[in-house]
Parts: sequence; C-alpha cells; structure tokens
Amino acid sequence: MTDTTGGKNHGDKNNTDSTNSTDSTERTDSVWRTRPETAADAAAVRSVNLAAFETPLEADLVDALRRDASWLPGLSYVAEGPDGSVAAHALLTRCEVDGVPALALAPVATRPEHQRSGAGSSVVRALLAAAKERGEALVLVLGHPAYYPRFGFVPASRYGIRAPFEVPDEAMMALVLDASARVPQGTIAYPAPFGI
Repeated sequence: MTDTTGGKNHGDKNNTDSTNSTDSTERTDSVWRTRPETAADAAAVRSVNLAAFETPLEADLVDALRRDASWLPGLSYVAEGPDGSVAAHALLTRCEVDGVPALALAPVATRPEHQRSGAGSSVVRALLAAAKERGEALVLVLGHPAYYPRFGFVPASRYGIRAPFEVPDEAMMALVLDASARVPQGTIAYPAPFGI
C-alpha cells in the first residue's frame, strides 16, 4: 500500500488554506488554482509524483489506475501555481467497503519546492468538494494522522472500517461526505492496481 500523503517518504505537510469555489470544477485561493486533471496533464502529474516520492511506485500507481475501471473521470485534480505549472496532484478512485462503493484518496503529491505552501491542502479540499458535489458518500485514506484531520478525516475504526493489512489505527482514516448515507462496516477492497 502506498503512503498517500506526498512528500519524500512522508506527508504533504502543507499549511491550511481557504479554498473559494469559482465554479463546480475550478477553484482558486490566494496562490493555487485547482481543477480536474486533463489528458494534457498526464506527464506533469507523473512528474509531480516522481518528485514527491522516493520511488516511482506512486507515479506508476496513477498510470495504472488511469487504465482501471476504478478511475472516475473528474476526480483527479491538480493545483497550479501562478505560472500555470502543476504543483500538486490528488486522486480519488473507486473502492468498496463490504460491497458498498466508497472512494480511496491516493496518492496525494506535492512538488518538494511547493510543500508547506498550501498547494497540497488546496488540491485535496477541491477534490473532496468535487466528490461531495457528485454525491459520493465516503472517502478513505491511509496517511499521516497529523495532516488529514484538517479536512475532516477521523480514524476509520470509528465506523468499523479497516484496511486489508495491518496499519496503525490512527493512520487509516475516513471522511463521511453524506451524513444521510449508510456508512458501511468491514474491510476496504482496493482496486487491483494497488496490488492488495
């Protein structure tokens, strides 16, 4: 399983930012413009993931997920800097908990020179807002417990959700996007490209 938080080995430890919605797909804050990935962004997204992690595993995972049925068009987001270059990337793909559809947030990557600048936080906030607008109910992430609670994530064990492998309880987190939806209990089933 990949650490989904970006950065060399560890989390995208960006500062929190407020992200203002400009329309249903494009959002801006004081520095970062976030939007859905386009086909033209594939090389830049790969470059961000290669720069953010010590191995190519996350970049390869994104490429494999693009070819998988778990890929959900419009739920791969980028954050652009003032110069228009892609500074951060976040991806949601389909997974399941006890046969109920959910989303897996992985990977989240920020170029090292943009870490701790709000790029990662901006792209995650925009992506989660897009998922909520689409009517998605549940997002799961394996990541740093000091980073993801800023978006509303809590330990998944509070809902009876667990990873299909051993992880620290505080690292496997869940975010309920639709309070009216039934939150399933059970083990997460990740898409095949995760290799689990």
